[in-house]
Amino acid sequence: MSDSVALTRTVRPERPLLLGAVVSTFRRGGGDPTSWTDRGRTWVFAWRAPTGPVTLRLVDHPRLGEVEAQAWGEGAEWVLDRLPHILGEHDDDAGFESHHDVVGEARRRFAGWRVPASGLVVQALIPTIIEQRVTGKEAFAAYRTLVRRNGTPAPGIGADLHLVVPPAPKAWALIPSWEWLRAGVDGARSRPAVMAAGRAGRLEQIVGMPSLEARRRLESVPGVGRWTANEVAHRALGDADAVSFGDYHVAKNIGWALTGSPVDDDGLAELLEPYAGHRYRVQRLLELAGAMRPRRGPRFTLPTHLPGR
Repeated sequence: MSDSVALTRTVRPERPLLLGAVVSTFRRGGGDPTSWTDRGRTWVFAWRAPTGPVTLRLVDHPRLGEVEAQAWGEGAEWVLDRLPHILGEHDDDAGFESHHDVVGEARRRFAGWRVPASGLVVQALIPTIIEQRVTGKEAFAAYRTLVRRNGTPAPGIGADLHLVVPPAPKAWALIPSWEWLRAGVDGARSRPAVMAAGRAGRLEQIVGMPSLEARRRLESVPGVGRWTANEVAHRALGDADAVSFGDYHVAKNIGWALTGSPVDDDGLAELLEPYAGHRYRVQRLLELAGAMRPRRGPRFTLPTHLPGR
């Protein structure tokens, strides 16, 4: 279809929906060239669907109880068909019980949040690999540089907003090593990113697989470990149990929120055992509620992710 023609769809969620809280997880930093928001009711994403580039515009109309969606480009039909998953409509929190007051309060405050699922595995995986072992600032800058150099202009209103569709897997795979380095991505991260791009077909097949099987296939890519696989699982697959083990801050923050003291990954696993099946749900609700441990002392240049692999 023509890039200038928009397809439109209206979604009336069965439950209250906090649009920004749901879809903000798809945004890679404030300068992300693939997304735009007015920090209010409108969110725009430039993605690469299986059927081609697409710009997706979402506008929240809370008084009407609906979300208006418009899509431009070859991937328009695909992304609109995927829309209920993108909005987390298929997220099932049955059996989720709050075992801590702070979790219960966060759940009440953010009752309109649910776990989204973009269905775009490689699109979630490559920026996550770039985020390994570096600060968020460094990772977002590197991703921004690589996408602007190797992506394609977004269709429809995405072009007016100067958005860029991420490179296709073949384009990611063809980026030379010197360009990765110039963007600030060392070989320990560029090699798995290129390898993941080369395995795009098999990786995209994990959508709809059982969670454990899906994560195992992600971790079959050399250089992709537990942290990376779980980050992809909760963004692309809507896995409510894919807590970010291995993150520099997550275990400490959740430990502080639930017990008053930071914990390590082993302590986090023990704390979240009663929430099995919903461990990422706890993580994200606490993040939305701002349940972060207090920072004291001078600011150091510390990684914001620092996964084990």
